[in-house]
Order: sequence, then structure tokens, then C-alpha cells
Amino acid sequence: MNNRTLVIDTATTACSVALFENKRIVANTYEEIGRGHAEKLVPMIAELPDKGRADHIMINCGPGSFTGVRIGLSAAKALALAWQAEISGYQCLHLVAAQALNEMESPAPVFVVMLGGHGEYFVQNFAEDGGPIDDLLSLSPESALRRRKADHLAGSAAKALANLTDGLSCSSILPNAAKYSLLYQAYQYTDPTPIYGRAPDAQPAHRD
Repeated sequence: MNNRTLVIDTATTACSVALFENKRIVANTYEEIGRGHAEKLVPMIAELPDKGRADHIMINCGPGSFTGVRIGLSAAKALALAWQAEISGYQCLHLVAAQALNEMESPAPVFVVMLGGHGEYFVQNFAEDGGPIDDLLSLSPESALRRRKADHLAGSAAKALANLTDGLSCSSILPNAAKYSLLYQAYQYTDPTPIYGRAPDAQPAHRD
């Protein structure tokens, strides 16, 4: 019996979908679009074989673009309901770390740096086996440099941060649904709920 997984990734300026069958990729689409995920996503899925219908849906839960994360999750949950499919998620920086390690000639620790909000970066250190070695944080560039535990940076803000000091290498990487199979450890999966990586800008008013 064939087991299909649809992967949806809209958490960053990239928009991508991929269909896997028995862990083998069948078809995928990847575009760096900046904005407009709501308009792009559904046609992308519709162009996949059988319009992307799958037994399991994987979704990038963030952190990343607030709007992009919500669009992806909403689409994934709607499809899961319509298809009676299982749904689960993964964290954005985990996939970026896995992609970076896959590109290296020999595995080494990597510091993932993704664009956040208000001039901050989402950052996290990963070991050479892809496992996180500290918590996800949203930090200023200066604080991010102090948090770094690796000489190789990866992510959408890797080049910008590497330019602030000497002796660092970097890979400009955005998450790609087609690379989903690089995730294979249990800790790399999560419930399909948004991961914002920082406190919301708006706070509820306190009444005396």
C-alpha cells in the first residue's frame, strides 16, 4: 500500500510543496516569492499528482513570517480535514540546519540564523548530527554573535551576520519542502501549531 506525504512550507519568503510516496519524492515546486503565499500555495498543491492528495501532511510551523506560518497551517489543517489525513509539523530552523549539513563535505556544527522581526534574528545552534544544542531565540545581531557556538552560519540572515565579524563561513538557505526527508529524528517533529519564536507585539491590557 502506498503511503503519501504532502509537505507544505510557507514560513519564509520561499513557498514550496512536495509530495512523497513511501518516503520517495514524487513531485515538488519551490519559488522564492517574498509575499503572496496565499495566492501561490493552492495552485502549487493542485499541480501535484492527484492534486497533492496524501495520507499525511507535514507543515513548517515556524518561526518565520507570521502571515506565512498562518497561511500554511490553515491550508494544511483544511486539507487534513477534507482528506481525513494525519497532520504534523516541523520547526523551520531544524530543516535549515539539516539542509546545511547535507551540503557540507564533512559534518560540523552549524549556527542557524533566520530573519526575524524588528531587526532581530531567529537563532539556534545545532550539532554536527543535526540535533539542537540550545534553545530557539530571537536576538539582535550583536547578541546573536555572542550566542554563536559554530563557525559556519546557515539561513536567510547568515550572510548578514557573518559580515559583522571575521573568520566565519556561511550558507544562504531557505527551507525547502523537497528536503523534508532530511528530517528523521523524533525531536525534529512537533504538533501542528504556530511557533513564533518571540513574544507578540501586542499585549493584552491589564485592568486594576
